Order: sequence, then structure tokens, then C-alpha cells
Amino acid sequence: MTKILVLYYSLHGNTRQLARHIGRGIEQITDCEAVLRTVADISTAATSQLTTASDPIVSHDDLKQCAAMAMGSPVRFGNMAAPLKHFLDSTSAEWLSGTLISKPACVFTSSSSLHGGQETTLQSMMLPLLHHGMLIVGIPYSEPLLHTTHHGGTPYGASHVNNGTNKQLHPDEIALAQAIGRRLATTACKLNG
Repeated sequence: MTKILVLYYSLHGNTRQLARHIGRGIEQITDCEAVLRTVADISTAATSQLTTASDPIVSHDDLKQCAAMAMGSPVRFGNMAAPLKHFLDSTSAEWLSGTLISKPACVFTSSSSLHGGQETTLQSMMLPLLHHGMLIVGIPYSEPLLHTTHHGGTPYGASHVNNGTNKQLHPDEIALAQAIGRRLATTACKLNG
């Protein structure tokens, strides 16, 4: 079984919804398993706002055991959220040992506005993955929805726009999240085959 880590931070549940759909896309590929994990919050004020039904907290062993990784965060001023960055800052041992080298990865995000910094957030998450030697997988324009969606979804990764009234993912966002999950899993299988 090819285990693919879907690592995310979600305060209001939107990024978690994307993680779930990426996981569904991963599991559409034979012999692939999505392992959903979140990161610990570093703010006691934000902890009270967290929604329930969270996934287990990621461990450093999860990084060692995965064949690929999808990583997601809500937009925070055009950047990833601090709890995810805090976890990444703790991965020096994995960087030194080369744990993630040549494993494929993708990124995903959610924001409260269409032009709220989704693409810069996706790019900010790519940087530490590149330092770890991971191979970045995006959404190619061969996905027809990338040409027509007026919701989330970019060539850099899956995304969701929550303008306050749109808390559920749009069908386009779901389809693109599942597409990047399938692409990540397919890539991992080819590299491990």
C-alpha cells in the first residue's frame, strides 16, 4: 500500500474539506492510501475557535513513512499559517537525513476572498518542500475545469474561496482537489514502481 500524507492546518474547516477531497482523489488510485494529519496549534486564543472532528496530529514518523505529501494551509496575509510553518521549522532532522528527497508533493489552500493571496500562499508552502528535495506536482491545464472555473483552483494547487456565504466547496473546487490527489498518487506510484 502506497501511503500518501495529507498534512494540513485548518481553523474554520475549509482547508480540512479540501484535504478530505484530495484524500478521496488519492484513494481513487489502486493501492494508495491517504493518511490525513493536522498540525498542533500554537495559539491558545485560536484553539477555542477550532472546529471539532480533527485528524490526528502529524508526527515526524509520518514524514518517513509517506511516499508523497499534500500540504495545505489557509491564507494568512499571503503566506501559510503559523502552526504549519512552526511544524516545518521542526523538520531539520528530516532535512539533514534526506527523508523527503525525491518524494512528490502538492499544496492546497483556502481564503476568504478570490484575490486574498492564494497563489502566494501556495508558493510559500512550496519553498520548504523544495528545500527538502521534494518534487512539486501542480494541476496541469489538461484539467478542463482549470480553464472555466470562477471559484478556487490554480495550476499551483487546489484552492477554495470562502466569501463568508460560501462555506461549502464548489463542485469545481472538489473536482480539482480530487484531480490533484489522483495526480499526486499516480506520480508516487510511478516513482515507487
